[in-house]
Parts: sequence; structure tokens; C-alpha cells
Amino acid sequence: MDNPHAVTTSPSGSTPAEGKAFLDAHPEIEAFDIVLTDANGIGRGKIVRRHELMGIFENGRHLPISILGLDITGEDVHETGLVWDTGDGDLRAWPIPGTLVPLFGTNPPRGQVLMSMHHLDGEPMTSDPRLVLARQVELLAARGLHPAGAFELEFFLLSNERDADGKVQPARAVLDGRRSAKTEVYSVDHLHGMEPLFSDIYAAAKAQGIPAETVISEYAPGQYELTLNYRKDVMRAADDLVMLKRLVRAQARRHGVTACFMAKPIEAYAGSGMHFHVSLQDDAGRNVFTEAAGEKWSPKLLNALGGLIHTMAESMLVFAPHANSWRRFVSQSYAPVAASWGVNNRSVALRVPAGDAKNRRIEHRPSGVDANPYLIAATVLAGIVKGLDEALDPGPETTGNGYEQAPEKSTMPADWRAAIEAARGSDFLKSALGPDLHRTFVAIKQAEYLRVARTVSELDYHLYLHEV
Repeated sequence: MDNPHAVTTSPSGSTPAEGKAFLDAHPEIEAFDIVLTDANGIGRGKIVRRHELMGIFENGRHLPISILGLDITGEDVHETGLVWDTGDGDLRAWPIPGTLVPLFGTNPPRGQVLMSMHHLDGEPMTSDPRLVLARQVELLAARGLHPAGAFELEFFLLSNERDADGKVQPARAVLDGRRSAKTEVYSVDHLHGMEPLFSDIYAAAKAQGIPAETVISEYAPGQYELTLNYRKDVMRAADDLVMLKRLVRAQARRHGVTACFMAKPIEAYAGSGMHFHVSLQDDAGRNVFTEAAGEKWSPKLLNALGGLIHTMAESMLVFAPHANSWRRFVSQSYAPVAASWGVNNRSVALRVPAGDAKNRRIEHRPSGVDANPYLIAATVLAGIVKGLDEALDPGPETTGNGYEQAPEKSTMPADWRAAIEAARGSDFLKSALGPDLHRTFVAIKQAEYLRVARTVSELDYHLYLHEV
């Protein structure tokens, strides 16, 4: 499969013409970030010089296969089978069409292009998260269905310095240095203090073709949300989120603050989610979740909800992939604590937003902002297909306070370790991610769990040093 003399036609659909046109249009750009997204959603790659770009569009770029088998710290996870089992050989990464963009505010000027990993003969590398989502999109297309969607990005802007107790703290306003310790949810005046930063974020998004829209002061000091316009192409929606996180982090750093994408950085306040809005269109462009005249809900919408509810427990490792992810699931925190659905209700896991029937969609709310959008989308789409194929019933709609109605004995994993074991034994998740990425992802999470479990923390000393 990995013949070093294989042909060099791009399997991603990129063309040298795209690279040349970009270089002609941007003579000022001197270098490029080439970015491959790993299982944790982290961008891995290189900065290359301007003269190297055309070679990447013509022949791809060799990168070690082990890049896709790294843990959150960048250490090899040998159990993935992607390190010494393969001799840590090179595969070939290719540019993703439409992701070659200028980076705003860099000096000297730089660009960026997202990459996908392929074997040397052009076959997809099945531990590449983006290609796993591509496979789910292709399976749906064979059924005459086309997923559309958008992600929401919640995050904190934090000071680069800790407080007197060593805790993180909200950043001072970049406009005038004012610090707020209040929640200030939906405060427009509070947003004004970060206006220079958000102006640069919007400028960077425009330069990259990312449809960033509304910014909100969210439900914690220093927490914000950026929304993205709905895309007819769910793959592009996931690319939007990956690119937006990178540019928010970069622009925050330039303004002297830290953009934090942990799911729960401050224990006393709400965590940060990555809500995923999704619908399906048929070949004629009709939304199959739209109810017909006289129907309360489309049967396909209900079956899709049923599939997502039936597969949620075994999929939670995708939606909450880190130790910190599980601190987000707290009652009355706008993070769901049960596999439930409801209409215009933010206390449930699956929300059907109010609005025009032609725009009917599902808002999938379990995922934290620390999750990988490609894996979220792939798993959600697979759950929807299971619901459609098996005509699964979502159960009764949750009305009112969903936290009060959560079952005492939940089928959901209780913690990170339980989620790892549920994912390890899940035939559904193995099918949704493919056996290769399923093995890779679970092995990475197990390695990270063991790293956390054997670490003696400051909390250990606080609880036990003078007590036992």
C-alpha cells in the first residue's frame, strides 16, 4: 500500500492551480503553516517557506504516521500501532481544497493550509479524523442524504497571570485594563472592553472565509461565544470550527491574553460547550427533518433523535474526551446530564430549536469545546443513520427543567474512565469511527487516563498531607 514510487495525483481534490493562484494573489506572503488535525483536535505540522508551497500542491508533503498517534502532550502512544509497529514511516499529507488562506496580523505575512493524511498510493489514512468524517458524508450521500450544520464556539479569555491562589482568572479588558469578576451574561457593554480583540478576530475570519457571526458574553466571568453561519456542507462546518479556534487563540495571544478551550477551566462557573447544529437534506435540497402539514414532528427527525439517544452513552468519550471534560457536567449549568431531548429547551442533551419548519434541525449539546469537531460530526451522523435505519423511538419529550427529570440511575458513563471502557466495547463507535481510528482514539485516551491517574496533584497534598 505504501509504495514510495506511487503516483502523486492529489487524492484530496487539491490542484496546483489553487496554489499558484494564491501565490499570484498574495506576493507578500513569505511562509505557510501546514496543519494536520490529530485525534485530539490539535493542529500538527510545519511552517514552510513560500517556495515550498507549490511542491506541496504538486506532490503532497511527507509527514510521519506517528503524528496521528500522539497524546495531548505530543508523546507517542505506542498502543495505537502508529509508531514502531510501522517503523514510524512517512505517509503523504495533501492540501484540503479551499483551506489555503492568509493569516491576519502576522509579521512577516504568513498563510495557512489544512492537510489530510493519505497512504503513499493515495488511499485514505483511516486514523485521520477528517477522513473519518468524509467517510460518513459519503455513506449518507449514497442514501441521497446530505448533512448540513454549524458549530458554536464557547471559550474563556483568561489573564496570562494566575491569581494569588494560583488559579486562572478572567483577562482584563484589552481596551482599558478593566477586570470583571461578574458573570455579565449577554452584557453588550462588557463586550466593548474586548472590542479591539474581537475586531481582529472578525478581520482574521473574513480573510480566511470563515462565516463568524454573533459574539456573546456568556454565562461566566471571561466566557464568550462565537457563532458560525450554517453550512450546507458539514465538512466545511467542521473546517470552520478548526480554523476559528486557531485564529481566536492567535489573536488573543497578540492582544496579551489567553484564549482557553478547556471544557471547565473555572470550577465555580459554567463550562464551555461546542454545540453542533445538524440537519439532513435530500438530493432535491429539501430538509428531511421538516414536518409535513398536519404532522407535529417529522418521523425522520424523531428517528434521528432516537438514534442519538440510543448511542449517546457509548459515544461520550468523543464528546467529552479529557479528564477536565467531565467537570462540565453539572446540574443547572447548561451542560446536559442525561440522554434527553426537548423543544426550545436548554436543559436537555438534544434540543430542537424554535423557528421556521423549513430550518428544522437538531442542536447536539453534550460536546465540550475541547472535543474534535470532525469526530463529533462523524459520530452524530452515524447515530442519526442508526436511528433512521432502525426507526428508533427517542422516548417522550422533556418539558420544563430537564435536570430535575434526569433518571436517578443513568445509563450515561459516570466519569472519564467509564467513558473509555464504554467506547472500547462499543460496536457502534467502532463502526462510526472505523476500526483504525477507534483503536487509535481509545488507546490515546487510555494513555492519557493513566498519566492523570498516576499524577500526585496539589489536591492530594491538600487533602492528605497532614491528615492521614
